[in-house]
Amino acid sequence: MTSEVLAGLLRANLVLAIGILAVMALRRPARRVFGPEVAYGLWAIPPLAALASLMPARVEDDAPQVHAFTAALADVSAPALIAWAAGALLLVAGLARAQAMFMADARRGKAGPAVVGVITPRVLMPADDGTYTAEERALIRAHEREHVARRDPRAGAVAAALQALCWFNPLVHLGAHLMRLDQELACDAAVLRRRPHDRALYARTLLKTQLAAQPLPFGCYWPAAGLHPLEVRVAQMKVEPRFEAFYGALLVASAVASAVVAAWNLQPPAPRPGELVDLWQRQQRHPVTSVMLVSLPPRPAAETPDR
Repeated sequence: MTSEVLAGLLRANLVLAIGILAVMALRRPARRVFGPEVAYGLWAIPPLAALASLMPARVEDDAPQVHAFTAALADVSAPALIAWAAGALLLVAGLARAQAMFMADARRGKAGPAVVGVITPRVLMPADDGTYTAEERALIRAHEREHVARRDPRAGAVAAALQALCWFNPLVHLGAHLMRLDQELACDAAVLRRRPHDRALYARTLLKTQLAAQPLPFGCYWPAAGLHPLEVRVAQMKVEPRFEAFYGALLVASAVASAVVAAWNLQPPAPRPGELVDLWQRQQRHPVTSVMLVSLPPRPAAETPDR
């Protein structure tokens, strides 16, 4: 049983890594052609494909009872699962510590704007110290409320959970960072779609906003790692999508469906249940005709007439 669990987790990690590589290759072309919201939608591919790889496999008559890869893991499955769980717990502790440090900075007025929380997210606004005008604060509030409306904190929580579960996979951590950046770009595009005349004001507001020094695992914030996010976000405002978002949505739906089917087919076929296999094999060697026997009560003896 432990070897089957370990084999499933390794297979899901492989599928997750392949999905992340595919999205990394597609996200920038999709952003230029269809817009940031479509590019962000592509990040549904890796987790759904990984989940599909864990679904019940197709059944084949000639499939081995135990797959060769699963059998090879039999001797190391228990220690590997213990090490896997230990690493996941350590990373969860690290994420909880990062969340606590971010909230401590927020209480001191050194963090924000952001959305914190997963089940009941709340908007964290910067201190009203005169840095922002009333119009700029309205744009910030609209941006953070857009995160809440789009349920982006829950997507961030899924990414954090995958980072914990796949703590040894560097592509998962890189994909989580890029997903958060695409999440911000998609949120910017959604706000500006409703406020098309506020592009210049929105850009000035972004340039004023301080970046979070601490990561926020469970929430949405403006990260400060890699290529400066503000440069990317301001530059994206100048790009107009070449096609309508409807065609991009069709592309995302097709890509997700294809990835799910491919991931499900990637797993080895499962054999029939043991009892059914034996019965099926016996029937192939010795065909049996079913006969129903019915027991009837004996007929009473005929009475002889008196002479």
